[in-house]
Amino acid sequence: MKLQPDIISVQSIHGYGPGWIGVGNEKITRSVILGSRGERFFWDCNRFEDLSAAHFAQLAALDAELVIFGSGGRLRFPEAAWIKPLIDKQTGIETMDTPAACRTYNILAAEGRTVVVALLLEVA
Repeated sequence: MKLQPDIISVQSIHGYGPGWIGVGNEKITRSVILGSRGERFFWDCNRFEDLSAAHFAQLAALDAELVIFGSGGRLRFPEAAWIKPLIDKQTGIETMDTPAACRTYNILAAEGRTVVVALLLEVA
């Protein structure tokens, strides 16, 4: 049984692999933020260890109902102090590895949810 529509009217991720995601006809190889309202910009971090509270404050400023954090090739949780701006705005945040974050973003965006995904694409 097919549960997703054939055509998604929002920005979606059509493929992913180690260190890259595909959006439209483009292969993105840097950490990136995508949103269901068309947001798309690079996220200034190459490794999980580069992250700070400022990275998550940037996500809080986007006014989404949910932020999905793709933590790279394996599941790693941000420090509680980092996500405080999201909690203060009552914005939901979910953490998962980057492949799972890509799949979850596509489903929620196709449902019409106001969702942002921040994908850590680690550079060796």
